[in-house]
Amino acid sequence: MKKILALVAVFALVAFATPVFAAANPFMDVPMNHWAYDAIGQLAARGVLSGYPNGAYKGNQPMTRYEVASAVARALAVVDMTKASKQDVEMLKKLVVEFKDELDALGVKVDQLDSRVSLIESRLGGWQIWGQMRFDARFSGNDGVSPGEPDVYGNVGENQFHMERYRIFLRRYIDDKVTFTARIGAAQGGNMQFQRYWVDVKFPWDITASIGRWAGVDWEGEDGMYADIDGPFALWGPRGFQIVKPFAMGSFTAFIARPDEGNTDETAPVERYDFGARVKFNFNEYFWLSLNARWRNYDALVARDNEHTYWGALGVNFTPDIALKGSYYAQDLWTGISPNAWQAVLDVKQSALKFTSLWAEYWGFDEGFTGWNGTMPWDEFTDANGMSLTSSDLGRYDNILFVRLQQRWSDKFTTFQRYLKGNARSALAEDTTNWTLGIRYQYTPALNFELAYDKIEGYQTEVDRDDHLIRFRTNVVF
Repeated sequence: MKKILALVAVFALVAFATPVFAAANPFMDVPMNHWAYDAIGQLAARGVLSGYPNGAYKGNQPMTRYEVASAVARALAVVDMTKASKQDVEMLKKLVVEFKDELDALGVKVDQLDSRVSLIESRLGGWQIWGQMRFDARFSGNDGVSPGEPDVYGNVGENQFHMERYRIFLRRYIDDKVTFTARIGAAQGGNMQFQRYWVDVKFPWDITASIGRWAGVDWEGEDGMYADIDGPFALWGPRGFQIVKPFAMGSFTAFIARPDEGNTDETAPVERYDFGARVKFNFNEYFWLSLNARWRNYDALVARDNEHTYWGALGVNFTPDIALKGSYYAQDLWTGISPNAWQAVLDVKQSALKFTSLWAEYWGFDEGFTGWNGTMPWDEFTDANGMSLTSSDLGRYDNILFVRLQQRWSDKFTTFQRYLKGNARSALAEDTTNWTLGIRYQYTPALNFELAYDKIEGYQTEVDRDDHLIRFRTNVVF
C-alpha cells in the first residue's frame, strides 16, 4: 500500500486525540495542493513522520511494515491520552498487536505501550472512579473504663462493628492542564459528604499547583519514615494552595492553608495560617536528603505565639533491599519552649532476609516535643474514633522503640508482628508497651481479610491503663 494511505489511520488517531493545528509541510516532494498535504505536515510537526535524509517523503512508494511500526510508536508517544476516544483506543490496540514484532525490533517495549494504551482506556470519557472500604469487627476487653466511655481502642462497650473507612474518589481530566479530583466519604454520624475537592493545574516550567481542599501534606511518608499509619507532622485535607516544582535532582514543594473553616481536629483556637516548604534531593540511587519546615501563624485575636517545626531527613540505600534512614526535628512552640527529637530507622526487605522483612525504628524526645497530627505513626490499632496510642504529646516519653516484622508466605498469605516500647519520662507514669500478632489473606487482588490480636499496657503512659483487642478486618480497594 502507498505511504499516504497507510498513514490515514495514524493521522486520524493523532488529529482527533490531540489539538489540531496548521503546520508547514517539510517534505519537498509533497505538493501544496495534495489532499494529504496538511495531514502530513501535522504528523511531521508532532514527530510522527521523519522522512528520508534527503528531505523527501516518497509518498507514492509502498510503505514497509518497519516504517508503519515506527509511525505507530511515535504516535503513541505524542497522542494526548486525555482526549482519546474509544475508537482511538481500539485502533491503538490493533496497531500494537499487528506490528508487535517490528516494534520489538525497533527496541520499543510493547509492555510499556500496552500500559500506555491501558492508561488511555482508563480515562475514556474524562472520568476516573476508584475507592476503598474497610470494615472492622472489633472485640476488646473494655478494661478499666466507665459505662458509656470509650476504651483505649475507641470501643464503647466490649464489641463493635466499625466502618473504619469508606471512600469514593472521582477524577475529571478537564484538559491537558487542569484536573479536578474529589473524595466522598463518611462524616461523623455516618453521613456521606465531599471531604476533598481540588484542582491540579500545570503551569510553565513544570510547576504544578493544587488549589482547594487538596489531599494533604505527608512529607514523612514521601521519605518512607514510618511503617504503620501516619507521620507526626502530616496535614490532611488542608484548604489552600500548594505548588510543586521538580528539578534535576529532586523537587521543591510549598503550601499555604487555613484550617479554621469546619475544623474539628483541635480543641485549641485554630484561626491561623499554616505554611510549609520542602526541598528534596535525590543525589543518586544510594543517597537522598530532604529539608522540611512547617509554620503556624496565629491571627491577632488568638492568644498564641506563632509556632515552627523544622526537620531534616536523609537515607542511605546500601542495596535495593537494605536502607538506613534518619531525621532530626527542632521546634519553637507557643508555650515558649524549643524541644528537639531525633529518629533512626533500619528498613530491610524480605528479599534480603528471605524469611521476613524488618522495620526497626527508634525515637528520642526532649520534654514538651509535640506532634501536629492527631494520629501518630504507631496508631494502627487505636486509630478508630480518633484514639492515639501515645498521644501527640511525644515529650512524655524519653524514647520509643518500634519494630515491625512481616512474612509473605505466598501471593495469598502474609503474617505480621508489631512491638512498641515507650519509656515514660515521669517516674509516676507507666511505660507504654504494645504488641500485635496478625495474619492477612488476599482473597482476590481487590479484597483481603485480616485477623489480628493486639495488647496494650500503659496506654499514653497512664498507670494500669491496659487492654486487648481482636480485630477482623475486611479491606476492599477498587
